[in-house]
Amino acid sequence: MATKHRCGWCEGDALYEAYHDQEWGVPVYDDATIFEFLILETFQAGLSWITVLRKRENFKAAFDNFDYNKIAKYPQEKLDELLQNPGIIRNKLKVKATVTNAQAFLKIQEEFGSFSKYIWGFVDGKPIKNKLKNYKDAPANTAISDALSKDLKKRGFKFVGSTVVYAHMQATGMVNDHEINCFRYHEV
Repeated sequence: MATKHRCGWCEGDALYEAYHDQEWGVPVYDDATIFEFLILETFQAGLSWITVLRKRENFKAAFDNFDYNKIAKYPQEKLDELLQNPGIIRNKLKVKATVTNAQAFLKIQEEFGSFSKYIWGFVDGKPIKNKLKNYKDAPANTAISDALSKDLKKRGFKFVGSTVVYAHMQATGMVNDHEINCFRYHEV
């Protein structure tokens, strides 16, 4: 039985491989899922993605299944509770930013009808398909992630630098950075 060729970044870890095979790079148009990835990416800033991925279920439980309507209204007591939760990344600024980002997310939904419509507008509604031979050739940021980052910051978002935004674009399929010989390249 032939083994599937995957992008080199995920090989050797079952959780990473499952995430790669089932989620990474698949175009996401659902606001709830986009928000989940946005929050996870902001917590990932300065850390490895596998660290966040291993805590994903804990984040989901701690942050009310990533319900941005609830998160936008979190009182200080809830933030204090989150900072005591050993199952998540307990960074005070990132926890506080999650509430700020949920509030800004709701404002964008109100303005554009959906966050998906807003964010996908930066790539004209369709994924950018790169042709990477090696995952190490993927850029850390692009002119589009720079523009999106700048606009998100202008709208009040925190922890959305261009590198974080580009990682979010990769995760949600706004850009296809699967290696060209990866079995998922043509599937997504």
